Amino acid sequence: MRKTTLLIAGALPLLAAPVCTLAQSADAEAAFNPNSESPFVRLIRPDRPGQTITTNMLYPGQFQFETGLTRYDAGGNNSYAGRQVWGSTLRVGFFNHIELRATQHYLRTPTAPRPLGDTPALPFAGPAGFAPLNVGAKFLASSTQNARSQVVVLLDMNLRNGDASFTGKQLEPGGRLLVSQQLGQRYGLEGNFGFRQQGFKAEGTKQGQYLTTLALNGPLGAGTHFGFLAETYATWQRQQGWLPGLTSGLYYRPLPGLRFDVTAGHGLTPAAGGFSIGAGISARLGK
Repeated sequence: MRKTTLLIAGALPLLAAPVCTLAQSADAEAAFNPNSESPFVRLIRPDRPGQTITTNMLYPGQFQFETGLTRYDAGGNNSYAGRQVWGSTLRVGFFNHIELRATQHYLRTPTAPRPLGDTPALPFAGPAGFAPLNVGAKFLASSTQNARSQVVVLLDMNLRNGDASFTGKQLEPGGRLLVSQQLGQRYGLEGNFGFRQQGFKAEGTKQGQYLTTLALNGPLGAGTHFGFLAETYATWQRQQGWLPGLTSGLYYRPLPGLRFDVTAGHGLTPAAGGFSIGAGISARLGK
């Protein structure tokens, strides 16, 4: 009986820990972390546009939807050259400092030029429609959510669904280390280092792709709803080498949980792709 009582007493703190975590909210966070009320943390920070995924994590009960259309120049050599791509991400705040996410891309079928005379137009032979779905989760790696310096781990995977025109589909696991440093109350420097491969075999690591990014974002002034994004990024793969690029953009935030943005990007080498432009919207629901 005494042993049973001791076991129950020892288990109570373990059972209480998840209950305390379930009660976490933005209001509770503000009680012991004053930085959670800074504009950089409080205002919406989407994971688009650009290559950089933010360290921002939603609280339990919060939802965030991000979508945008990007048009790539036909002169580029990347896989999206001459295409228009819709990208949409749904983010859901979960318990224990976890955020669940799903990203879906849609490639529009390019408009074929009108043939001369009676020559029939050739059907488009490339991939089009819904690309394989990407699902993943963010995990807080630093001690306090929304601290001035924060580290987050992102684990995700491309599935094997999508339109049949996407050939050679495999499960593609990937991961990123996300880091951020808040500058003042409104600006932030964020960086990613990631890796993705096809399949789970060891030889897949030799064909995998590395990614590194660095982005600066913040408002154009203390009393304005307009802001900017400036980003540099590079990918590396054994067959292709380094493919660096730049992204810049402006955004307008009429409400703390609503943001519109326009962006432009360009690869720094011919193989990295040509010019691209895009526009999108992000909205957050829940407190």
